Amino acid sequence: MINPSNLFEQFLGPDAANSMRQAGGSAKQQLDGMGMGGFGGGAVTGGILGLLLGSKKMRKMAGGVVGYGGAAAAGAMAFKAYQNWQQGKVAATAPVATRADIGHVDRNFLPKATPAADGQPFQLVMITAMIAAAKADGHIDAQEQKSLFEQVEKMGLDAESKAFVFDALRQPVDINAIAAAARGIEQATELYLVSRIAIDVDHPAERAYLQALGHKLNLPSELIAHLDHQVEAAASN
Repeated sequence: MINPSNLFEQFLGPDAANSMRQAGGSAKQQLDGMGMGGFGGGAVTGGILGLLLGSKKMRKMAGGVVGYGGAAAAGAMAFKAYQNWQQGKVAATAPVATRADIGHVDRNFLPKATPAADGQPFQLVMITAMIAAAKADGHIDAQEQKSLFEQVEKMGLDAESKAFVFDALRQPVDINAIAAAARGIEQATELYLVSRIAIDVDHPAERAYLQALGHKLNLPSELIAHLDHQVEAAASN
C-alpha cells in the first residue's frame, strides 16, 4: 500500500526524504538541524522531480524551495502567501516563509491533514500536479519518458508507488481533474504553488498552463502574485 507522505518526500529527492527520517518526522527539526535560515541551500537531486526538471535542463528553482523542506516547506510557503494576501500586503515586498514559520502553519495547509476533494490522499494530487506542470510544454517525448521509467525503476519504490508514478507520467495532462481535486482555497493554493515550482515561467506554453491552472482553481490574482513571490524568493536563496 502506498504511503503518500513517504512517496511525496521521495518524489522531491533524497534531501527531503532523508531529512524527514533523520528528524523522526518533525518538520521543525527537519530544517533546524540543518541550520537553514530559510528554505534555500539545497538541491532536489535524485528524486523524480529532479529527473523531470533535469530532462529539461534542471533549473535553480528546484533547489532551495523544497529540497530540504519537503511537504513542510510547501505548506509553510502556501500559508505565508495566504496570510500576506489576507492582510493586504504588497506581494513584491511581502515577508517570505522561513523555517520559523514551520510549526505555526494552519492545519488546513498541511498536505496530509485533509484528503483531496475526490477522497484520495492530497499528497498524491500534489505529485500529479507537479508531473503535469513539468510536462506542460510537451517537451518530454517518448524517448525521454522511457528513460524516466528506467530511472524510476532504480529508486527502490514499492510496486504500488511505482505504478502510481508511471501512470502519472504516462497519462495526458488533465488540468481540469487537478483543479477539481482541490478541497477549498487552502489546497488550491498548494496545488498552484507546487505547480509553480515545476514550471519555467519564461516558457510561453508553461506560463500559459500555470495561468490556466490558477483560473481553474479560482484563485484571486492577488493571491497568485503572493504565491509567485514565495517561490521566486525561495529560488533566489
